[in-house]
Amino acid sequence: MQVTATEIPDVLMIEPKVFADARGHFFESFNERAFAKATGVTTGFVQDNHSRSVRHTLRGLHYQIRQPQGKLVRVVAGEVFDVVVDIRRHSLTFGRWCGTYLTAENRKLLWIPPGFAHGFLVLSDAAEFLYKTTDYWAPQYERTLLWNDPALGITWPLTGEPVMAAKDLAGKRLAEADVFEGRGFAEVAVVG
Repeated sequence: MQVTATEIPDVLMIEPKVFADARGHFFESFNERAFAKATGVTTGFVQDNHSRSVRHTLRGLHYQIRQPQGKLVRVVAGEVFDVVVDIRRHSLTFGRWCGTYLTAENRKLLWIPPGFAHGFLVLSDAAEFLYKTTDYWAPQYERTLLWNDPALGITWPLTGEPVMAAKDLAGKRLAEADVFEGRGFAEVAVVG
């Protein structure tokens, strides 16, 4: 596997080694030992999620302020524009975002450590999105960062309005959002 840091060094792009022939292809989408060796990240995954969304659906930008989740994400059908925002107050990249195209064809995976808001926009007719998480979903701690907060300046490849859930439309701007205040994840505070 090939691992490349994104514009936010803690967020990693992973390209698996694909074995292809006339029959099709095979690759390991996850191998704990290889992942740790290639990324330097040793973590356990406790939950796998699978979503299917139609064109122009925008999910996010989600995070959990307690029980933060690291995520290993990929697309198995279709194409999405995947976005992460650093919401770790003491990080040198606090408030910055990075985006990448994940497709069934490019087979890329993205490692998103705890402390980031995450979302994606579906660009194909439909997309199936898989993600492994390092902690369980905890709806009482779930927060949403506003997808179009001018302070973030995310350049979504979108024409018109996205299809969104009510909770995502009600996301908070970074200036008002709960963010990770401490160097770890024990301390949180409302910014603003």
